[in-house]
Amino acid sequence: MKTFTRTAIAALLLTSTAASAQMVEGPDVNWSFSMWGNPRALSAGMEAIAEEVSEKTGGKFNIKIFYGGQLSGARENLDGLQLNAFEGAAICNFYHPGKNPAWMVFSLPFLPLGDPKVDQYVRSKLFEHPAIVADMERWNAMPYMSGLLPQYEILGKGDAPTSLDDWSGMRVRAGGGLGSAMEALGATKTTLPAGETSTAFQRGAVDAAAFPYTYAHVSFGIAEEADWFTANLAPGTSECGWIFNKTAYEALPSQYQELLMSLRGKGMDVEQAAYAEQDKKNLPVFKETMQEIVYSDSDLAKFREVAGQPVWDAWIAANADKFDAQGLFDAVWSYAEEAMNQ
Repeated sequence: MKTFTRTAIAALLLTSTAASAQMVEGPDVNWSFSMWGNPRALSAGMEAIAEEVSEKTGGKFNIKIFYGGQLSGARENLDGLQLNAFEGAAICNFYHPGKNPAWMVFSLPFLPLGDPKVDQYVRSKLFEHPAIVADMERWNAMPYMSGLLPQYEILGKGDAPTSLDDWSGMRVRAGGGLGSAMEALGATKTTLPAGETSTAFQRGAVDAAAFPYTYAHVSFGIAEEADWFTANLAPGTSECGWIFNKTAYEALPSQYQELLMSLRGKGMDVEQAAYAEQDKKNLPVFKETMQEIVYSDSDLAKFREVAGQPVWDAWIAANADKFDAQGLFDAVWSYAEEAMNQ
């Protein structure tokens, strides 16, 4: 991943104009970010931004990402930000749905986020939505950059679910609305942090795992153990994004704030390039070592019928007294339409 990051920076970040190449003067600042797991496609964009920030400030503003839960567990990153234990972190919304109820909109099934350009536009706009911002403010945090997780697919052991009925009784690692979609097929959802899923999968505590396709299945060792994979289920995604400690951000000089904000788009470009690179590498291996499951159009239409609108309606009703859930849900579709019309 370090090799990819350097390549990505050369291609996407160092093609700047003469104006953007100018040095940004300011004080010495050192930030620590909390991340679980190892460096991977999800972290490539933030790594690229950290390198660019250091270069543009002559080494005065440095961001270091601590992996493997060195600073905090995956479920406790919001708590650490609230306590000012570090300046930034990655979070996955479904690791702690009660802490970020509005953010669970990202995990609803069958949202119009399949196209990478639409996905980046919609998530960037949602990161500025009042309900999404308010979720973070409760933890002295602020949204920064989406992780742009690709559509999920599912890898599993044992008998392959070649029809929708075969999911009944299966134990599937899937969170949020995606988990609710699997429950609509009769599966039992299990919500586990990514780092704990491999062990549960190896020990038979779960039968299958839903992860962003294909990179996360490889990053967390699921592909090494699986017998089959779904190729076109595309039930949805989630949001594992990057957030800042609000106190730390507001303490930065304005030129450092502007530098960080100016790099979000390029950071997301790096993420999407990393995902695409991993797919190119991983998919041939998947097809060679596992059974590929491709569902018929009629099966997919049935899946969307039982796990689309009913899950959406239930989520909106369950959150109506917490925030404008209907307005937030509608915003996803409105932003997607804006993106497709550009």
